[in-house]
Amino acid sequence: MVAAETETASAELPPKARPFSVFERMVAWRYLRSRRKEAFISVIAGFSFVGIMLGVATLIIVMAVMNGFRSELVSRILGLNGHIVVMPSGEPFDDYAALTQRIAGVDGVRLAFPLVEGQALVSGANGAGSGALVRGIRPDDLLKLQTVSDNIIQGDMVGYTAGTGVLVGSRMGTNLGLFAGDKITMISPDGDVTPFGVNPRVKAYPISGIFEIGMSEYDASIVFMPLSEAQAYFNAGDTVQSIEVFVDHPDDVDAIIPKIRAAAGQDVMISDWRQNNRTFFSALEVERNVMFMILTLIVIVAALNIISGLIMLVKDKGPDIAILRTMGATSGSIMRIFFMTGAAIGIVGTLAGVFLGVVVCLNIESIREFFSWISGTVIFDPQVYFLSTLPAEMSLSETLTVVIMSLTLSFIATIFPAWRASRLDPVQALRYE
Repeated sequence: MVAAETETASAELPPKARPFSVFERMVAWRYLRSRRKEAFISVIAGFSFVGIMLGVATLIIVMAVMNGFRSELVSRILGLNGHIVVMPSGEPFDDYAALTQRIAGVDGVRLAFPLVEGQALVSGANGAGSGALVRGIRPDDLLKLQTVSDNIIQGDMVGYTAGTGVLVGSRMGTNLGLFAGDKITMISPDGDVTPFGVNPRVKAYPISGIFEIGMSEYDASIVFMPLSEAQAYFNAGDTVQSIEVFVDHPDDVDAIIPKIRAAAGQDVMISDWRQNNRTFFSALEVERNVMFMILTLIVIVAALNIISGLIMLVKDKGPDIAILRTMGATSGSIMRIFFMTGAAIGIVGTLAGVFLGVVVCLNIESIREFFSWISGTVIFDPQVYFLSTLPAEMSLSETLTVVIMSLTLSFIATIFPAWRASRLDPVQALRYE
């Protein structure tokens, strides 16, 4: 009989609310909406939302620009310079034709060509002069070097292929007042030896074409010359200084270098693009990591605002919490209500930040041009940053990392205020109301 009464009483009790139930979500949403007397708390919540949004957006934009900057520099630097450079350990290569053919046959090698390099002073029709790096390459090899051959903006490669013309960069042409068809005068200090000393070699070459790689340092300083003419101009005879090698996968150079050394069949010195540009790319990586850590502070500050806002909300809602407890709400339910209140700010702020960051990254160049027009100054000067446009390349993994970090900080920030609300004594809260 007693057991039957117990079962009847248990059946009449209301079912226990499940975690994150409709009731808890409804109360949390109610606390997110502001009333007149809670305006100050809503202002703090608004600042928290804006802080998280701007922090996430800034992180995504800066990381995308840093990635784009590195990617563009790598593609342009490695598009012009070989991934692997093979140099003689003693005298210059005199059997370079056969040696180049053997290296080009190595599995994974896309292109190999002999190279003669030298420094010269160049001048144009307007009397201006500048230093130049003269690179002697065979015409057939230069045609395969698409970074140059596909970016000729004036003239063509007919004169270069004939062995009489040279190619100059667009910025050099602008600085010297030269166009395709004009002649560029080149002066080399290593000239002819006479009884009166060494006379500098002075020779004028017709400009077959003008190229534009998009990297200002290269466009302003490099002159391409047919290999045979470069050998004669720099007194190299029938030798070359090095053989540049382009591979299919630049990150796999460690596996290809032993094959090239074996194919060379002689003692050679080999360096790769990572060694030649180690300082430059290391500096970029350090700058990228430091920027990430600094900008993360914005999200942390916004998360601290969530803590302060929730603590004030808990203090203001003390009587409400007490009433909810007397109506049967558990301490866990109260904790989840305030957790959802703070987490909602973090989630919505993070999503808004991702949206803002993606929109800015997709329109970064238009934004740069707009602010340049507004300010009347050149933002992201190509003479300083080496690139003619502002690049942005978003990474899915980095974006997810930013999102996870922002959500984690937001969730952690809500734990203490929510726990404090759950520990509130209903009797004490109602006594001092």
